[in-house]
Amino acid sequence: MAFWLLKSEPDVYAFDDLVRDGGTVWDGVRNAQAALNLKAMAPGEEALFYHSNIDKAAVGICRVTEAAFPDPTDPTGRWVAVRVAPVAPLPRAVTLAEMKAEPALGGFQLIRQTRLSVVPVREGEWAAIRAMAARPARPA
Repeated sequence: MAFWLLKSEPDVYAFDDLVRDGGTVWDGVRNAQAALNLKAMAPGEEALFYHSNIDKAAVGICRVTEAAFPDPTDPTGRWVAVRVAPVAPLPRAVTLAEMKAEPALGGFQLIRQTRLSVVPVREGEWAAIRAMAARPARPA
């Protein structure tokens, strides 16, 4: 099973919106690498829901409920979307700054390719972020 990270600007669509809606179509991705990542997703796989720009933090977990299909917002038919549903909020948000400071995340694609909106998360990275979310935040 693969793990993923999906970025969304919280003032556009936040994790709370996903919870309220019970699920959504993850559409509007217009980057070739991110689209390939969407195409690689399978139902049942989980993703970190990451608030970009404002919070810059992983805040929740969602599950892929439908594999890639043509993006309904794309009139060209080139791009794909997936459907996701909420699983749970993280016990606490894990910030990008915390991730950058964590040695286990040194090769994390979120840190290496900051512009990608959909990135794979290796099993060890998934475990590290989940562990970070379970412990109290370090004082700034």
